[in-house]
Amino acid sequence: MRQVRIIGIDPGLRRTGWGVIDTDGVKLGFVACGSVSSNAGEGLGVRLRQIFDGLSNVLAELAPAEAAIEQTFVNRDAAATLKLGQARGIAMLVPALAGLAIAEYAPNAVKKTVVGAGHGDKDQIRAMVKYLLPKADPDSADAADALAIAITHAHARSWSKLEEAIALAEQTPQRTAP
Repeated sequence: MRQVRIIGIDPGLRRTGWGVIDTDGVKLGFVACGSVSSNAGEGLGVRLRQIFDGLSNVLAELAPAEAAIEQTFVNRDAAATLKLGQARGIAMLVPALAGLAIAEYAPNAVKKTVVGAGHGDKDQIRAMVKYLLPKADPDSADAADALAIAITHAHARSWSKLEEAIALAEQTPQRTAP
């Protein structure tokens, strides 16, 4: 399997975390991580543009081939959920405009993949990300979460390739020795 570069994105209106890894299907390699911040004193449109510009710069600089984004969970504050959804829309638009395939993962699936349980906390996620990517040093929980999303996608890609190989093997007629 050839090496592929994946960007994981943890959408947020205040901070959108991003993390980029390389994978060949077996090994994971840390490339970079960080977060794009928006200015809370600005209007919503300006803040969304700040996220758009920041993510666009990251994609232009690091040239990922695929993107993975965390799905939004709904909380009790409808206004906050709506704003998060708008930030998530921008986080999906940027890689879509760059022509990247985009995968989405539920927060519990990311935690289960990286921590081993669907309810890991931020410290556990950060610790496991550092274990899986020893060169990574995420400066925020958002960046660590974004790397965890990228790792989840790398693992999902590997499983998908394995399932394809098994399906192909099952379709191929088996030759028997005379």
